[in-house]
Amino acid sequence: MPPKVPAEYSFRPLTGNDMPLLARWLAEPHMAAWWGDAASALEEIRGHIDSISVEPFIVELDGKPIGYIQSYDPHLEDENPYQDQPTGTLGIDQFIGVPELIGKGHGTGLIGAFVEMLFEEGAPRVITDPHPANAAAIRAYEKVGFQPIGRRQTEQGEVLLMAIDNDEGEDEA
Repeated sequence: MPPKVPAEYSFRPLTGNDMPLLARWLAEPHMAAWWGDAASALEEIRGHIDSISVEPFIVELDGKPIGYIQSYDPHLEDENPYQDQPTGTLGIDQFIGVPELIGKGHGTGLIGAFVEMLFEEGAPRVITDPHPANAAAIRAYEKVGFQPIGRRQTEQGEVLLMAIDNDEGEDEA
């Protein structure tokens, strides 16, 4: 299970009204290295609003928007490279859009809170796939409890597939 985190992180469904905010965040210098072209990323995220396989959210800290997070079901996406994961597995991607909040533990906190929510909703496993050179993201995932599964080649290039399993109830038998 991920570590318990303060309850100040909340997740509200992404709407079309959030697009200007996402555009500002995606234009920030810290975003380009991992999310690529801002216009392309924005259009991809916009497409998730009505998706059946991706659930997009705005991350809020004490009621103020600070980032974006999404969960997706790899089994509902054609040719997803993670369809070998157990049924019910959900993948996640996210970013902190506010530059001043980078490096202050919010990544670990919001990921932990989101994973806890997905586990409470019944997900048996959560996966993520940071770029192998994104040491800060890998460290944040490891602090939550994610373990490396291995490197994979995807359409976006090489990634480090990581997973955390919902162990709730396994020790109660």
